[in-house]
Amino acid sequence: MKEQETKMKLPGLDELFTTQKQRDDKEKDYIEDISIELIDDFPNHPFSVNDDELMDNIVKSINNNGFIPPSIIRPKENGRFEMVSGHRRKLAFIKAHKNKMPCIKKELTDDEATILMVDTNINQRQEILPSEKAFAYKMKYEALKHQGKRTDLEINETSLPMETKLRTDEKIGKENGESATQVFRYIRLTYLMPELLKLVDEKRIAFRPAVDISYLPEDYQCVILNTIEYDDISPSVAQAVMLKKMAQEGTLTLEKVEALLAKQKPNQREYTKIPTERISKLIPESIKQKGQVEDFIVKCVEDYIKRQRNKEMAR
Repeated sequence: MKEQETKMKLPGLDELFTTQKQRDDKEKDYIEDISIELIDDFPNHPFSVNDDELMDNIVKSINNNGFIPPSIIRPKENGRFEMVSGHRRKLAFIKAHKNKMPCIKKELTDDEATILMVDTNINQRQEILPSEKAFAYKMKYEALKHQGKRTDLEINETSLPMETKLRTDEKIGKENGESATQVFRYIRLTYLMPELLKLVDEKRIAFRPAVDISYLPEDYQCVILNTIEYDDISPSVAQAVMLKKMAQEGTLTLEKVEALLAKQKPNQREYTKIPTERISKLIPESIKQKGQVEDFIVKCVEDYIKRQRNKEMAR
């Protein structure tokens, strides 16, 4: 009878020459003060860093308390670091005239860093613009696909395999309280022209019509942008759905885009258009700077009507 071999696991050097406490401490996250000039921003960081009231509060917290939650960075090959979570805190420390900021260094792959960057920002920020969420979801989607998933798939609502949806769109949705379909719709917004996407952020274009418009080629999107800016309209869901359908059928033309958008919606209000060059010179610069042009014009019209009535009564 063949004698059974007994396998023994030999201890490594780390286990032989360190205590259990030292080994446990090694696994902990250490907070270090890192020179700000050594920390680079995350490539294509999709979230805005605004110098606003919230930023002022962070700066005050740094100056008054001397400490805020540490940022997360990862080492780069050139001895520098890459910010993963903490871009607003970085600007706050700069505004507070600090040379260093508390950070936790983590060894992360590109995909791991992307996923952590998206998750921490979405969970920590109270207000997120549609454009920010769109590019954040897309970055996380691509990172998840890289982690052992197929990478030859184009993001397409009708052709995306169910298996991929369950492993990516649905995973992202569950982690952020949204459906897989909604996650996909946000990702579709990244196919909009930057100028149109800005109008979505400004709520001049509703979310759902914007998703359908994202399927149109750029020259058609240009026509839509010009129409919105010139006629001060916003495409309805029905109009956007029709545009998308005609584009998929190959029957859409630039003329049809203009004609469809020219149809007045039931709830669309009438506007009086005045060329800028006719009225701009009549408006004081102080009014323009305060963004009170519309109120100024209405007040002038009211004053004119009042003077006309007074003239009639004096006759």
